[in-house]
Amino acid sequence: MGAAGSKLEKALGDQFPEGERYFGLENFGNTCYCNSVLQALYFCVPFREQLLEYYSNNKSPADADENLLTCLADLFTQISSQKRKTGVIAPKRFVQRLRKQNEIFRSYMHQDAHEFLNYLLNELVDILEKEARASKSDQESSSPSEKISNGPNNMSVNGHQKEPIVTWVHKNFQGILTNETRTVLLQAVSKILVVDSEIYVFLNFSATSVAVYRRPRRE
Repeated sequence: MGAAGSKLEKALGDQFPEGERYFGLENFGNTCYCNSVLQALYFCVPFREQLLEYYSNNKSPADADENLLTCLADLFTQISSQKRKTGVIAPKRFVQRLRKQNEIFRSYMHQDAHEFLNYLLNELVDILEKEARASKSDQESSSPSEKISNGPNNMSVNGHQKEPIVTWVHKNFQGILTNETRTVLLQAVSKILVVDSEIYVFLNFSATSVAVYRRPRRE
C-alpha cells in the first residue's frame, strides 16, 4: 500500500491538495456500494467540515450508545487525522453499525448506492432532529418563568408547537425537484396520474386549490 501511495503522491506532485487525504476503504463483502457513498460524502467538503465540527463539539462518553452519525464522524476523523496522505482504512465500525441497525444490509448481496445514500442521509437527519428537540425541551423545562412571561408561543391546532428543524444535512443536500406540464388552453400546471387504466389530470389553479378532471376513455 505504501508503494501505491507514493506513486499517487508522485503523480500528483505539487497538485496534491494541501491538507487533503486520499484513503481507500476496505471491502467487507460486496460493500462497494457503501464505500463509494462514504467516499463521495467525505469529498463533499462542506458536509465533511460540518460533520467533523459536530463531532468535536458533541463527543459522547465511551459508554454512550453509538449511531450511524457518530460512526460516520469517527471514520471521517480517522481519515482526516492520518499523518500519511494516502493509504487504506477499514470502515469496520460503521459497517457493523449499519448491519446491526438495518437487516437489508446484513447480507453480502450488492445494494443500490443511491438508495443507501438516501437511507443514510435520512438517518442522519433523524438523529440531528431528535437531538435538537431534546435540547429545546431541556431549555424550556429549565426556564418555565421565562416561558410564562413571554406569553404563549405559536401553536398548531393540536396544541403542539411545530417548527421545522433545518439541520446542516438539509443545508447541504435538500432541494426541490419539480416536473411541470403547462397547458396552453387552461394556463394551468397539470400533473397526470394513471391509476387502474384511468387517467386523472390534476390542475393546480393556485397554491391552495386543486381541480381534478377525469378524462373519459376512448371506446
